[in-house]
Amino acid sequence: MGISYLNFEAEIDRLTDTQATAWGFRRGARGTHSSRTIMLEELSLLLDAVPSNASRADYTAAVMEENCLGKRTTANRKHSLQHLLELYALDPRVILFRILKDLWSSHENSRPLMAMLLALARDPLLRATALAVTHTLHSHEFARQSMLDAVSAVVGDRFGAATLDKVVRNASSSWTQSGHFRGRSRKVRQPVETTPAATAYALLLGFAVGRRGQRLFESSWVAILDTALDELLESASAARTRGLLELKQAGSIVEVSFPAFFANVTQQEQKVIHGSH
Repeated sequence: MGISYLNFEAEIDRLTDTQATAWGFRRGARGTHSSRTIMLEELSLLLDAVPSNASRADYTAAVMEENCLGKRTTANRKHSLQHLLELYALDPRVILFRILKDLWSSHENSRPLMAMLLALARDPLLRATALAVTHTLHSHEFARQSMLDAVSAVVGDRFGAATLDKVVRNASSSWTQSGHFRGRSRKVRQPVETTPAATAYALLLGFAVGRRGQRLFESSWVAILDTALDELLESASAARTRGLLELKQAGSIVEVSFPAFFANVTQQEQKVIHGSH
């Protein structure tokens, strides 16, 4: 087992449109990072402001009517809500968001990585920047041009220089919020510290795109955790202890399942979940 490259798009393309929508993946070349970052602070304020059984309408009301984000104008509230919807869905009918919400309150130290993982599932522009980040050696200064070239390859000539620059600035900020970079104007790569909840969530994303068994530990999503295989297995074992997943090992054979995450799925979701092969 091992991770040698990232290929989010190939993994997502394994899914039908129905599966992708139900899980919460978004395809295409458009993305939120032409305007905003992963908005970790705003996401935390919003998820902390609504009950565990909140509907999409409740999230909208919390932003627009209760102003839980503390925005000065209605226009600012509306724009922030739009970007949060793009990045995270804010809808319990979306499987990946519902599980993130379930994990959010009791796994606070996992929030940055879980937010990054869901944002990657939903923002093609952010996905385009990931390889430039993971290929930067720890303690080395980040080469901005590598990310600019990666985004340009995805969007072609649709973006001008100013928009490309903004995407790179926003993405660099997002990777700082997730813990992959430190510093402000000068970004330095650092290893992130994964957690049992973040590991379980990354493995779930691999499951969603059809990976099973030991191949769950080789997905693009798991690569974002910056963790060697033996440490990943230890973290997965800790996730099992916390009731987040089931893990069985026999030599090189590994089996992972997620009964806690799928305890209350609908019949239609069952078809989506078990059809993701």
